Amino acid sequence: MSASPISQLLEDAHAEGVLSPSSLQALTVVDLGAQIQAGLGVGVDDVQASEVVLVTVMPDDSGSMAGQARTVCDGHNLVLDALLSSQQKDGILFHTRYLNGTVLNPFRPLVDVVRMHAKNYNPDQGTPLYDQAVVLLGTVLAKAQEFTRNGVATRTVTLLITDGADCHSQRARAREVAALVNDLRRAEGHIIAGMGIDDGNTDFRRVFREMGIEDKWILTPAQNAQDIRKAFQVFSQSAVRVSQGTAAFSRTALGGFGA
Repeated sequence: MSASPISQLLEDAHAEGVLSPSSLQALTVVDLGAQIQAGLGVGVDDVQASEVVLVTVMPDDSGSMAGQARTVCDGHNLVLDALLSSQQKDGILFHTRYLNGTVLNPFRPLVDVVRMHAKNYNPDQGTPLYDQAVVLLGTVLAKAQEFTRNGVATRTVTLLITDGADCHSQRARAREVAALVNDLRRAEGHIIAGMGIDDGNTDFRRVFREMGIEDKWILTPAQNAQDIRKAFQVFSQSAVRVSQGTAAFSRTALGGFGA
Protein backbone atom coordinates (compact mmCIF):
# COMPACT_ATOMS: atom_id res chain seq x y z
CA MET A 1 0.00 0.00 0.00
CA SER A 2 1.54 3.31 -1.04
CA ALA A 3 1.07 6.70 0.57
CA SER A 4 -1.85 7.55 -1.72
CA PRO A 5 -4.11 4.70 -0.53
CA ILE A 6 -3.32 5.79 3.05
CA SER A 7 -4.35 9.33 2.11
CA GLN A 8 -7.52 7.81 0.67
CA LEU A 9 -8.24 5.94 3.91
CA LEU A 10 -7.86 9.20 5.85
CA GLU A 11 -9.97 11.15 3.32
CA ASP A 12 -12.66 8.46 3.57
CA ALA A 13 -12.60 8.70 7.36
CA HIS A 14 -13.06 12.46 7.04
CA ALA A 15 -15.88 12.08 4.50
CA GLU A 16 -17.67 9.65 6.83
CA GLY A 17 -17.41 12.09 9.73
CA VAL A 18 -14.90 9.98 11.67
CA LEU A 19 -12.01 12.40 11.23
CA SER A 20 -12.42 16.13 11.90
CA PRO A 21 -10.83 18.69 9.57
CA SER A 22 -8.20 19.57 12.20
CA SER A 23 -7.23 15.91 12.64
CA LEU A 24 -7.07 15.35 8.90
CA GLN A 25 -4.76 18.36 8.63
CA ALA A 26 -2.54 17.06 11.47
CA LEU A 27 -2.13 13.79 9.58
CA THR A 28 -1.61 15.27 6.12
CA VAL A 29 0.12 18.65 6.62
CA VAL A 30 3.37 16.66 6.71
CA ASP A 31 3.36 13.45 4.71
CA LEU A 32 3.08 10.78 7.39
CA GLY A 33 2.11 8.13 4.84
CA ALA A 34 5.38 6.18 5.01
CA GLN A 35 5.36 6.17 8.82
CA ILE A 36 1.73 5.03 8.95
CA GLN A 37 2.42 2.46 6.23
CA ALA A 38 5.19 0.94 8.38
CA GLY A 39 2.66 -0.03 11.03
CA LEU A 40 -0.23 -1.33 8.90
CA GLY A 41 1.05 -4.89 8.63
CA VAL A 42 -1.20 -7.71 7.44
CA GLY A 43 -3.82 -7.12 4.79
CA VAL A 44 -7.55 -7.43 5.41
CA ASP A 45 -7.74 -10.49 3.14
CA ASP A 46 -5.20 -12.31 5.33
CA VAL A 47 -7.41 -12.10 8.43
CA GLN A 48 -10.20 -14.66 8.53
CA ALA A 49 -12.43 -13.08 11.17
CA SER A 50 -15.80 -11.35 11.09
CA GLU A 51 -14.58 -8.84 13.66
CA VAL A 52 -11.11 -7.78 14.76
CA VAL A 53 -9.53 -6.12 17.78
CA LEU A 54 -6.48 -3.92 17.19
CA VAL A 55 -4.20 -3.73 20.24
CA THR A 56 -1.42 -1.13 20.06
CA VAL A 57 1.38 -0.45 22.55
CA MET A 58 3.87 2.43 22.31
CA PRO A 59 6.77 1.79 24.74
CA ASP A 60 8.97 4.75 25.62
CA ASP A 61 12.52 4.27 24.29
CA SER A 62 13.96 7.53 25.62
CA GLY A 63 17.27 7.38 27.47
CA SER A 64 15.71 7.87 30.90
CA MET A 65 13.97 4.48 30.54
CA ALA A 66 17.28 2.58 30.57
CA GLY A 67 16.92 1.60 34.22
CA GLN A 68 13.47 0.12 33.56
CA ALA A 69 14.22 -1.54 30.21
CA ARG A 70 13.76 -5.11 31.39
CA THR A 71 10.54 -4.26 33.22
CA VAL A 72 9.06 -2.59 30.12
CA CYS A 73 9.98 -5.63 28.01
CA ASP A 74 8.33 -7.89 30.59
CA GLY A 75 5.22 -5.67 30.67
CA HIS A 76 4.83 -5.66 26.89
CA ASN A 77 5.21 -9.44 26.79
CA LEU A 78 2.76 -9.85 29.68
CA VAL A 79 0.10 -8.05 27.61
CA LEU A 80 0.84 -10.37 24.70
CA ASP A 81 0.56 -13.48 26.89
CA ALA A 82 -2.74 -12.29 28.37
CA LEU A 83 -4.17 -11.80 24.87
CA LEU A 84 -2.89 -15.20 23.73
CA SER A 85 -4.97 -16.75 26.52
CA SER A 86 -8.14 -15.04 25.21
CA GLN A 87 -10.71 -17.23 23.46
CA GLN A 88 -10.89 -14.53 20.78
CA LYS A 89 -7.12 -14.53 20.14
CA ASP A 90 -7.50 -15.36 16.43
CA GLY A 91 -9.30 -12.05 15.84
CA ILE A 92 -6.68 -9.89 17.61
CA LEU A 93 -3.93 -8.00 15.77
CA PHE A 94 -1.03 -6.49 17.73
CA HIS A 95 1.11 -3.45 16.92
CA THR A 96 4.26 -2.27 18.77
CA ARG A 97 5.82 1.07 17.82
CA TYR A 98 8.45 2.63 20.07
CA LEU A 99 8.11 6.26 21.12
CA ASN A 100 10.83 7.34 18.69
CA GLY A 101 9.16 5.67 15.69
CA THR A 102 10.80 2.25 15.39
CA VAL A 103 8.16 -0.35 14.48
CA LEU A 104 8.83 -3.66 16.22
CA ASN A 105 5.49 -5.18 15.21
CA PRO A 106 3.32 -3.82 12.42
CA PHE A 107 -0.26 -5.06 12.94
CA ARG A 108 0.04 -8.85 12.90
CA PRO A 109 -1.63 -11.95 14.44
CA LEU A 110 -0.64 -12.68 18.03
CA VAL A 111 1.22 -15.87 17.10
CA ASP A 112 3.58 -13.81 14.90
CA VAL A 113 4.28 -11.01 17.38
CA VAL A 114 7.95 -10.38 18.17
CA ARG A 115 8.51 -10.11 21.92
CA MET A 116 10.48 -7.25 23.39
CA HIS A 117 13.94 -8.07 24.74
CA ALA A 118 17.36 -6.46 25.25
CA LYS A 119 18.39 -6.96 21.62
CA ASN A 120 15.43 -5.13 20.07
CA TYR A 121 14.78 -2.50 22.77
CA ASN A 122 17.55 -0.04 23.56
CA PRO A 123 16.16 3.07 25.26
CA ASP A 124 18.65 5.79 24.35
CA GLN A 125 16.64 8.45 22.48
CA GLY A 126 14.39 11.45 23.13
CA THR A 127 10.70 12.08 23.89
CA PRO A 128 8.77 13.19 20.76
CA LEU A 129 5.52 12.28 22.50
CA TYR A 130 3.10 14.42 20.48
CA ASP A 131 4.65 13.76 17.06
CA GLN A 132 4.64 10.01 17.56
CA ALA A 133 1.21 9.92 19.20
CA VAL A 134 -0.17 11.50 15.99
CA VAL A 135 1.58 8.87 13.84
CA LEU A 136 0.46 6.04 16.13
CA LEU A 137 -3.18 7.13 16.28
CA GLY A 138 -3.15 7.80 12.53
CA THR A 139 -1.99 4.20 12.04
CA VAL A 140 -4.72 2.84 14.33
CA LEU A 141 -7.34 4.89 12.52
CA ALA A 142 -6.11 3.90 9.05
CA LYS A 143 -6.05 0.20 9.97
CA ALA A 144 -9.51 0.35 11.53
CA GLN A 145 -10.78 2.19 8.45
CA GLU A 146 -9.27 -0.49 6.20
CA PHE A 147 -11.23 -3.21 8.01
CA THR A 148 -14.53 -1.36 8.39
CA ARG A 149 -14.42 -0.40 4.69
CA ASN A 150 -14.32 -4.14 3.99
CA GLY A 151 -17.26 -4.91 6.27
CA VAL A 152 -15.24 -6.17 9.25
CA ALA A 153 -16.34 -4.82 12.65
CA THR A 154 -13.32 -3.34 14.43
CA ARG A 155 -12.51 -2.33 18.00
CA THR A 156 -9.22 -0.81 19.11
CA VAL A 157 -7.33 -0.33 22.37
CA THR A 158 -4.13 1.71 22.43
CA LEU A 159 -1.56 2.38 25.18
CA LEU A 160 0.92 5.28 25.07
CA ILE A 161 3.80 4.93 27.54
CA THR A 162 6.21 7.67 28.67
CA ASP A 163 8.32 8.57 31.68
CA GLY A 164 8.53 12.26 30.79
CA ALA A 165 6.69 15.16 29.20
CA ASP A 166 7.12 15.91 25.49
CA CYS A 167 10.42 17.63 24.73
CA HIS A 168 11.40 16.64 21.18
CA SER A 169 8.30 16.99 18.97
CA GLN A 170 8.92 19.01 15.81
CA ARG A 171 5.39 19.23 14.37
CA ALA A 172 2.53 18.29 16.66
CA ARG A 173 1.31 19.77 19.91
CA ALA A 174 -0.96 18.37 22.57
CA ARG A 175 -4.02 19.88 20.91
CA GLU A 176 -3.45 17.98 17.65
CA VAL A 177 -3.21 14.73 19.59
CA ALA A 178 -6.36 15.65 21.52
CA ALA A 179 -8.27 16.30 18.27
CA LEU A 180 -7.38 12.80 17.07
CA VAL A 181 -8.19 11.17 20.41
CA ASN A 182 -11.54 12.95 20.53
CA ASP A 183 -12.37 11.88 16.96
CA LEU A 184 -11.60 8.25 17.76
CA ARG A 185 -13.61 8.34 20.97
CA ARG A 186 -16.56 9.97 19.22
CA ALA A 187 -16.48 7.30 16.52
CA GLU A 188 -16.84 4.68 19.28
CA GLY A 189 -15.05 1.38 19.18
CA HIS A 190 -11.77 3.00 20.29
CA ILE A 191 -10.05 3.21 23.68
CA ILE A 192 -6.88 5.31 24.11
CA ALA A 193 -4.95 4.99 27.37
CA GLY A 194 -1.80 6.56 28.78
CA MET A 195 0.82 5.23 31.21
CA GLY A 196 3.04 7.88 32.80
CA ILE A 197 5.92 6.33 34.74
CA ASP A 198 6.73 8.71 37.59
CA ASP A 199 9.86 10.77 36.99
CA GLY A 200 9.43 12.82 40.16
CA ASN A 201 8.33 16.08 38.53
CA THR A 202 5.86 15.48 35.64
CA ASP A 203 2.10 15.71 36.22
CA PHE A 204 1.17 12.87 33.88
CA ARG A 205 -2.55 13.23 34.47
CA ARG A 206 -2.32 16.80 33.17
CA VAL A 207 -0.06 15.74 30.24
CA PHE A 208 -2.45 13.01 29.12
CA ARG A 209 -5.59 15.08 29.74
CA GLU A 210 -4.15 17.78 27.46
CA MET A 211 -3.73 15.01 24.85
CA GLY A 212 -7.45 14.22 25.15
CA ILE A 213 -7.09 11.04 27.20
CA GLU A 214 -9.78 10.57 29.82
CA ASP A 215 -8.73 10.37 33.46
CA LYS A 216 -10.16 6.86 33.80
CA TRP A 217 -7.69 5.68 31.15
CA ILE A 218 -4.55 7.10 32.79
CA LEU A 219 -2.10 4.97 34.78
CA THR A 220 0.67 6.61 36.85
CA PRO A 221 2.92 3.87 38.26
CA ALA A 222 5.92 4.71 40.41
CA GLN A 223 9.35 4.13 38.90
CA ASN A 224 9.85 0.63 40.24
CA ALA A 225 9.43 -2.79 38.66
CA GLN A 226 6.52 -3.89 40.84
CA ASP A 227 4.39 -0.82 40.09
CA ILE A 228 5.16 -0.83 36.37
CA ARG A 229 4.34 -4.53 36.02
CA LYS A 230 1.10 -3.98 37.90
CA ALA A 231 0.15 -1.15 35.49
CA PHE A 232 0.80 -3.42 32.49
CA GLN A 233 -1.33 -6.09 34.18
CA VAL A 234 -4.21 -3.62 34.54
CA PHE A 235 -3.95 -2.66 30.87
CA SER A 236 -3.77 -6.30 29.77
CA GLN A 237 -6.99 -7.08 31.67
CA SER A 238 -8.77 -4.25 29.86
CA ALA A 239 -7.39 -5.39 26.48
CA VAL A 240 -8.66 -8.93 27.09
CA ARG A 241 -12.11 -7.59 28.05
CA VAL A 242 -12.20 -5.52 24.86
CA SER A 243 -11.63 -8.72 22.86
CA GLN A 244 -14.70 -10.39 24.36
CA GLY A 245 -17.30 -8.68 22.19
CA THR A 246 -19.19 -5.45 21.67
CA ALA A 247 -21.04 -5.51 25.00
CA ALA A 248 -17.83 -6.16 26.93
CA PHE A 249 -16.15 -3.33 25.00
CA SER A 250 -18.97 -0.92 25.89
CA ARG A 251 -18.75 -1.78 29.59
CA THR A 252 -14.97 -1.44 29.55
CA ALA A 253 -15.05 1.86 27.65
CA LEU A 254 -17.54 3.24 30.16
CA GLY A 255 -15.70 2.09 33.27
CA GLY A 256 -12.09 2.67 32.28
CA PHE A 257 -9.39 0.79 34.12
CA GLY A 258 -11.77 0.42 37.05
CA ALA A 259 -14.28 -1.61 34.99
